[in-house]
Amino acid sequence: MTLGTEAMKRRGVMGLGVVMATLAVASVGFAQSGEVAKAAAEPIMKQLEAFRRDDYDIAYIFASTEVRRMFDREAFERMVKGGYPEIARSTFALVSRTEVTPDGHVYINVKIRGANGNSIEALYDMVRENDGWRINGVVTKPDPGLV
Repeated sequence: MTLGTEAMKRRGVMGLGVVMATLAVASVGFAQSGEVAKAAAEPIMKQLEAFRRDDYDIAYIFASTEVRRMFDREAFERMVKGGYPEIARSTFALVSRTEVTPDGHVYINVKIRGANGNSIEALYDMVRENDGWRINGVVTKPDPGLV
């Protein structure tokens, strides 16, 4: 074996080591963002369950401090029932996509079918507060693809 061949082998092994280390770090980051996504989605599903039971006291707990500043409990209930009927009375909900930004911000897309027969996609804006993840807002659009 020549000196050049030996050097190429060492470089190849070192290159493979760098690739493996990069993949290991990336998979840890992916696992951590997966854990964040799961934890951030939990309040959404719990709030939807509370809405199904017509328990707006519990549902209100999952709203962020900012939302609670804007709406007292009764106004929150009126806002949800009046503006988000599919969320207020969902029969089905599925997290379809989660985005964790590099700065730790989390957006969760949920496909929801309402008791009224309409389906929507709801994009939730989640914020981390001292006691856990809270819902900071939601934007909805019709989802004709959900049956």
